[in-house]
Amino acid sequence: MNFIENLNPIYQTIIATSFTFLITALGASLVFVFKKPNKNVMDAMLGFSAGVMVSASFFSLINPALEMSKNLNFIPWVVITLGFLCGGIFLYLGDKLYDVLVKKSSKNKRTFMLMLSITLHNIPEGLAIGVAFGSVLYGLNGASILTASLLALGIGIQNFPEGTAISVPLKRDGYSSKKAFLYGSLSGIVEPIAGVIGCVMVQKVTYILPFVLAFAAGAMIYVVVQELIPESQTNEKKDLMALFTLIGFAIMMILDLAFS
Repeated sequence: MNFIENLNPIYQTIIATSFTFLITALGASLVFVFKKPNKNVMDAMLGFSAGVMVSASFFSLINPALEMSKNLNFIPWVVITLGFLCGGIFLYLGDKLYDVLVKKSSKNKRTFMLMLSITLHNIPEGLAIGVAFGSVLYGLNGASILTASLLALGIGIQNFPEGTAISVPLKRDGYSSKKAFLYGSLSGIVEPIAGVIGCVMVQKVTYILPFVLAFAAGAMIYVVVQELIPESQTNEKKDLMALFTLIGFAIMMILDLAFS
């Protein structure tokens, strides 16, 4: 810990967000477990991914956004509602734009939407880590290396199922294990970038973070409702697929509450 404390906050942020990125890659590596895509297994994992994303939207994004809004003396329901709807509308417009510009299969569009939504989710998480380490430099109330490190640890642990939530559906859609792993891992590369931005611009970023968190939540919910759940429900065992969605939600909720 002494070594970390003596580093510049930017280097601290890079180390912390690199950890969260590696955990995302570790979660994405589970795709190698599924050698032969079986429809029942892949649909179950699709439902599981939907549950993970719904849970992350609330516990990792909306709930922290509410707390930040209160601390900043904003009107929480205004900021959260506006950000949430803007995130969903952004993905809706991206969906329509994709249809106009790219004449490819729905499989490719689902890949694009899934990656975009979770990548958007990782941006505010990276910003939050950067803000946490940058706040120590500015001596803001409650800021410490320990709390910033615990935040990075909690986000890193939550990133494990999120990496899986991208890679396994891609495997289901016919991508090779290597490509699915690569795309799942790359969704987390934005965290170190966003982390450095958050650290450098800590005082300015703090004021927009609640909106950005809610924005990411809206984007994720849009993809879950538009792509993941409907696709998992094409399985003959719809009720079983729904249970996997509940399991995904529960696991993500436990990780978030236990390590927050």
